[in-house]
Amino acid sequence: MLSEVNLDLKSGKIYGLFGLNGVGKTTLLNNIAGMLFPKSGKCLLNGESTKFRRPETMSELFVVPEQFDLPKLTGQKYIDLHAMFYPRFDIQLLENILSEFEIDKSKKLPELSFGQRKKFLIAFGISTQSGLLLLDEPTNGLDIPSKSQFRKIVASLDIESRCIVISTHQVRDLGSMIDHVLVLKDEKIVFNQSLEEIEKNLSIKKIATDESQEYIYGEEAFGGIHAILSGSVNESEELDLEILFNGVIQKTDEINQQFEVKS
Repeated sequence: MLSEVNLDLKSGKIYGLFGLNGVGKTTLLNNIAGMLFPKSGKCLLNGESTKFRRPETMSELFVVPEQFDLPKLTGQKYIDLHAMFYPRFDIQLLENILSEFEIDKSKKLPELSFGQRKKFLIAFGISTQSGLLLLDEPTNGLDIPSKSQFRKIVASLDIESRCIVISTHQVRDLGSMIDHVLVLKDEKIVFNQSLEEIEKNLSIKKIATDESQEYIYGEEAFGGIHAILSGSVNESEELDLEILFNGVIQKTDEINQQFEVKS
């Protein structure tokens, strides 16, 4: 059961929602989408509670679940029936993404592989242009080239008027797509920081095993230690989200203290 979750998701941002399997990421997304109801508090989208599932609210929300069923329709028929519910649906964007994913919309959806069906649903969800797009483990079931295509597509989107939340336990799959990190642990949000703030307060680099430099969290690696240190990232360094996630899980308080001291 989730507790003490207080989030303000903003347009123009792509959030990475990280957490181990079973920690409650899907539960949180379902609460946001109005498919589950919190025992206390509210989930609002544009000031309206999502639990009432009003058409004007639902037209601003699309969810790509981890597990799903699609009707026995061709991709084209699915588009014809569902696109009309989204006022800003971008058919050209959909065509471009389906082409990138190499999906034939003339085929019946159940005839496609699981990975192809997922790519079709991702393409449709992105093309709705909904104000809020929730993607639950979107890279599960995708092969390596498809994961690369997914990153390329998301990175190319104009999200000024959109908010995208990508939930995953496969942290490395998100690459440099996201600009805000949320970490769920023990059914609570234990880390909530923008990439900009993270890079101001933490650096992640490889140090020698015998180096005396103090670090907050470290993982043994060939020839040294991948370490999280206090202090800003150098321009030549790339933030390793997987190391950051592992550090937050193992050293939650110590990591958060870096932001409290310097805020």
